[in-house]
Amino acid sequence: MKIITLDEISFDKFANTHKYRNYYQTSAYGKTIKNTGYDIHYIGIIDDLGNLLGASLLLYKEVFMNYKIAYAPRGFLFDYTNINNLKEFTTRLKKLLSKQGFISITIDPYLPVNIRNKDGKIMNINNEANFALENLKASGYNYLGPNLFFESKKPRFEAIITLDNDIKDIYQSFEKRVRHKIKKAIRSGIEIYKGSKEELNIFYELIKKKYDKPLNYYIDLYNNFENNIDLYFAKLNTETFVITSRLQYEKEIEENNELANKIQVTNNVNAKRKLINEKMESDKLVNTYKKNLVWATKLLKDNPDGLIVGTALNLSYDNVCYLVIEGFNQSFKTLNPNYLIKWKMINDYKNKNFKYINLNAVSGEFTKINKYSGLNEMKLGFNSLVTEYIGEFELIISPLPYNLYKNLNKQKKK
Repeated sequence: MKIITLDEISFDKFANTHKYRNYYQTSAYGKTIKNTGYDIHYIGIIDDLGNLLGASLLLYKEVFMNYKIAYAPRGFLFDYTNINNLKEFTTRLKKLLSKQGFISITIDPYLPVNIRNKDGKIMNINNEANFALENLKASGYNYLGPNLFFESKKPRFEAIITLDNDIKDIYQSFEKRVRHKIKKAIRSGIEIYKGSKEELNIFYELIKKKYDKPLNYYIDLYNNFENNIDLYFAKLNTETFVITSRLQYEKEIEENNELANKIQVTNNVNAKRKLINEKMESDKLVNTYKKNLVWATKLLKDNPDGLIVGTALNLSYDNVCYLVIEGFNQSFKTLNPNYLIKWKMINDYKNKNFKYINLNAVSGEFTKINKYSGLNEMKLGFNSLVTEYIGEFELIISPLPYNLYKNLNKQKKK
């Protein structure tokens, strides 16, 4: 066995047909991440006959005293179930990287452990995952554990919307509250359209607080993945919003007046008490809807051509849509632009005969309330399945400088 350097073409040719293929292990992603402080290298693993057994994009950077750390995003494209090959490859990799001043390498294989339903119940188990886990440990990789949240570089749990059913059946499978939010967004005047590269600056304004990546990262992503990036925008039609707000306000005023009349003519004490309570709730709604109408009217005055309130950037790879990042203006959260964007995505990618949509990260905690419960509620409300991946591993190459580096990092965080 031998580790060699691959050019982009040879790497992509192998990577695009591998069992664990993913868009992180592509030259397009490598070129994108190269401008964010990482150097990149493509390695190949060949047997004694020159056959390519595996490959990987490696990201690396200097951390201190000329020492480097490496990361194989979503792991090596390699058969982790073959213990002999894995051990030999790992030994050779450690020897090679040690000579080049590396102290560690992190991997997080694109290897599913199981598929769960939206409630977290396991529906399907990948038996290979257990073999891979034990083989990696036996080969010297430290397992960072089955984390439930976002302690690792990439999510260990991702929400998946399958697109094999009829579009009407897909819609009916959503939770009732999700269907309600979609309808409300439409009634309120939210309209979805696909944007262009020239609108990335608008997109960036809506997502820049979520991640520390600069605008140029998304420009590079757009350029390097060429025709495989879709940019969605949710735009509020302010004229429609005023009409809807006025109708909502007028309808509640009418109901409020009816309740007032019923209270006047009702003699039954219990019935009157019930009506009074209903009237008090209606009073609150009247006040809310009035404020909403004032707000909508001002929005129309200031933004007669509409206002962009939400966005999402998707990447298509291997007949799958990956939601890379989304964001929306928090002032318009109640109009649910993010829900309508997803519904539009589902329709579009269903029409393209895609296999599924990957909504990106969710937490692995499905029962206890936590700070990510809202994230799960939103994404899993689309009747999503959840893919659980094997997790993150670290191979320590040079223990002494590695421990020194870790201790220095701990001191910096204090």
